[in-house]
Amino acid sequence: MALELDTPHGPARVHLHAAAADPVAALVLGHGAGGGVGAPDLVVATEAAHGAGVTVALVEQPYRVAGRRSPAPAAQLDAAWAAVVAQLRAGALGGLPLVAGGRSSGARVACRTAGETGAIAVLCLAFPLHPPGRPEKTRVAELEAVDVPVLVVQGESDPFGMPPAGAGREVARLRGNHGLRSDAPGLRDAVGRWLERVLSTSA
Repeated sequence: MALELDTPHGPARVHLHAAAADPVAALVLGHGAGGGVGAPDLVVATEAAHGAGVTVALVEQPYRVAGRRSPAPAAQLDAAWAAVVAQLRAGALGGLPLVAGGRSSGARVACRTAGETGAIAVLCLAFPLHPPGRPEKTRVAELEAVDVPVLVVQGESDPFGMPPAGAGREVARLRGNHGLRSDAPGLRDAVGRWLERVLSTSA
C-alpha cells in the first residue's frame, strides 16, 4: 500500500509492507541519495523484518517524489523524514515500537533524527562514514550521537569507509561494497537477528 504524506518540503511517498495481522514493531527505512526504495539491500532488509514480525515502511523523500535526482539539503531531508514518521506514528503505525533506518544518506537521516522520532533503535545499511578517499571528513559524530541501539551493515570494500563498533553499536561486515549486493543471506541474517534481539530487550 502506498501513501502520500505532506511534509514541509513537499509530499513524500510511503510504501507500507505489513508483516502480519499482529506486528510486533515497525521499521521505517529511507533510501540513498541517488537511489530509491527498490535498492537491493532495502528489499532484503524488508524481508528480514517480515521474518521477525515487523511491518516495514519505505519512505521516498519529497525530492524523489518530485522526480529530482539530486538530494535536498540535510536539514530538508531531516524535516521531511520527521514529518513522515510523526504521521505514521499517529496513523498506520500507531502504537508500535519504531525502529528507524535507511541506506547510505537515509541512514544518516535516521541517525540525526533518532531522538526526535522516538526510535527505539537505528538500522544503518552502508553508512557513508566519509566521502571516498577523504577519511578526514568523518561523519562518525552522527553515529556517536545516537543513544539507542544501532546496527551498521557495511561492505568490507565500501569506499565510504568502515564505521567502528561502539557502545550500543554493532557493525556487521559483509562481503562487497557500498551497494551491499554481494551477500544477501548475510544481510538478511544480520538484520533479522538484530531486530529480534533489540525488540526482545525493549519489550
